[in-house]
Amino acid sequence: MKLSDFGYNLPAERIATAPARPRDSARLLHVGESLRDYVVRDLPGLLRAGDLLVVNDTKVIPAQLTAMRGAARIGITLDRRLDDGSWRVLLRNARRVKAGDVLEIDPEFSAVVLAVLEGGAALLRFETADFYAALARAGALALPPYIARPEGITAADAADYQTMFAAHEGAVAAPTAGLHFTPELMAAFAARGVDVVKVTLHVGAGTFLPVRVDDVRDHKMHAERGILDAAAARRMNDARAAGGRIVPVGTTALRLIESAAGDDGVVKAFDGETDIFILPGYRFKVADLLVTNFHLPHSTLLMLVSAFAGVARVKAAYQHAIAAGYRFYSYGDACLLERE
Repeated sequence: MKLSDFGYNLPAERIATAPARPRDSARLLHVGESLRDYVVRDLPGLLRAGDLLVVNDTKVIPAQLTAMRGAARIGITLDRRLDDGSWRVLLRNARRVKAGDVLEIDPEFSAVVLAVLEGGAALLRFETADFYAALARAGALALPPYIARPEGITAADAADYQTMFAAHEGAVAAPTAGLHFTPELMAAFAARGVDVVKVTLHVGAGTFLPVRVDDVRDHKMHAERGILDAAAARRMNDARAAGGRIVPVGTTALRLIESAAGDDGVVKAFDGETDIFILPGYRFKVADLLVTNFHLPHSTLLMLVSAFAGVARVKAAYQHAIAAGYRFYSYGDACLLERE
């Protein structure tokens, strides 16, 4: 499988730089045996009683920091928290840093470099009385690079780039399919008999990194931390046993439930890191439908949705969406994909 197999041309004006308002007024393309145009608030009517939505309740943190090592300015992007409390990060100007250095962020917030890794990564131990309070004070939101903010991140972004489910701090990027959901939409799901279960996958900085190999099977996914408790696993297994469909909201929820499932399709509790890389040919164990946004060309997420719905079907859907004026990427419109 070549990287060029997952390319397409997107006019720049199709890249959304702000979300639809209200959130559930975004457009929705239903991709099945045919292509049908809806809006997100139509989604409850496309599901049926007994189906189970799986949402990601990670909370985006202000993951970009600027530190000083002497006179050198060092950019820090948090990636993921490790079990010992240290953080794996990506550094800008990493060649100026070595193990043992102290990076000064502000007078009450610093980091000790534990190790310098390949590819500009490092392990840091942060020194502060309250890490998340210090992060709120000194950090900035890590918006995707295609959302241009020449004047800096806005106050609106701080709210827009967070789902209504956000509860557990740790994500560098938002699980963007969840951005379309509103309390009114959730009430409509409940009235339809569609239930919801929450899982947590902390989206890491690796989500922003391009695939740099021609044969995509050689790409190495960055690991991300996921938590799916026994109660959530039981609800998924019970829903499937009763004939309901499992509908992850976003590729992050899908990757976590597929990581937590055995070859028999039974979902088990999961608490650890996953670097699952889903390519065409993957046999899905749990997910029946997928709610997701439109993804970048040559990205691992486009490869995942191509595996789920079929390469030819996804290509046709994206061509239709471009011609029909859909908005793309994190703040853009959504798809409901049927599994091929």
